[in-house]
Amino acid sequence: MQRIYQSFERQTMMQTLGAQLGEVRAGYVEIIAPILPGSLQQHGYAHAALIFAIGDSAAGYAALSVMGEEFEVLTAEMKINLLAPGRDGPLRAVGNVEKSGRRLIIVRADVFDGEVKVALMQGTMVPVKA
Repeated sequence: MQRIYQSFERQTMMQTLGAQLGEVRAGYVEIIAPILPGSLQQHGYAHAALIFAIGDSAAGYAALSVMGEEFEVLTAEMKINLLAPGRDGPLRAVGNVEKSGRRLIIVRADVFDGEVKVALMQGTMVPVKA
């Protein structure tokens, strides 16, 4: 799982958002991010881009955690349903692998603000040679 931490350190977007890795294990990754003043939308809630970014990254790293060392991961597609506004933070994205295949990995991410689920996401990740 060391490569998850090393890859995360190289993601300048996560640094910009103030995000940090939480729990990391095979097929499961958490990312925690504050709702910073620069991450708000016009009503003062967490911008959907913040929610999407940490959900996509959590799901992508969950996929990477079940791939061979010779692979990296790219998102092929990701759907998001926003369920409630992110109000207080920190936000916690929980990425899971639903099904891992040789060519495609189906992932899910749930994003929470405290106990409130603010988004659910489902997507497809593609292994690429490192």
